[in-house]
Amino acid sequence: MRSNSYTLIFTSCITIVLSFFLSIASGLLKEKQIANVELDRKKNILIALGFEQSAKNMWKPKDIQTLFSDFVQEFNIDENGNRIETASIDHESSEALTYFQIYKKVVKDKIEGFAIPISGKGLWSTLYGYLAVEPDGKTVKGITFYKHKETAGLGGEVEKPWFQNNFVGKQFIDDEGNLISIQVIKGKVSDDDPQSYHKVDGISGATITGRGLNQFLKEDLKKYEPFFKKIRNGLEI
Repeated sequence: MRSNSYTLIFTSCITIVLSFFLSIASGLLKEKQIANVELDRKKNILIALGFEQSAKNMWKPKDIQTLFSDFVQEFNIDENGNRIETASIDHESSEALTYFQIYKKVVKDKIEGFAIPISGKGLWSTLYGYLAVEPDGKTVKGITFYKHKETAGLGGEVEKPWFQNNFVGKQFIDDEGNLISIQVIKGKVSDDDPQSYHKVDGISGATITGRGLNQFLKEDLKKYEPFFKKIRNGLEI
């Protein structure tokens, strides 16, 4: 009959050995996990900017990398909408420069849109995505949500094409040039509504998610408004 001390020592040894191998496995997979996250980020930027993949020709990792490298230019702007060099950003400084990322789609030397990161609280989680804007600096080109923990079938519908497609062609600037953002409403947008140009259909049963989206989308657009205002005024960035 085994003693209690033997059982304790044996269990401890097994635990240590298993922990050792799990630690090694985690370390080996970490680099791949980081690469997959980066790949997913680029994929969502491409989709927001209007690149399409078909059911018969789904993108492979190499395809995503090639498309992004060939047609997307990444740069930063300051809070005044001016382009800044990455080298000038001191991440360790207590007075670090405030900057925002932008992704520009360029095809055959022609600008076809800009994408900006968006994020904010929904009902249960923080939603992360990208909003793409047409070269006019005021019309939505596309939107994606790729990371969230909203309820499936309710708030989780933000990641579905039917919801995201509602944003395409909507404008977040009024006739006077004021930022009004895009508003997710409760129910469906009426064709007779004079404000329909900046409203999209809501998700049934996901009112709080919609409210959260409205709030953080306007806040994020406000950060980039100095940049888009320059674009609307025909300035080269």
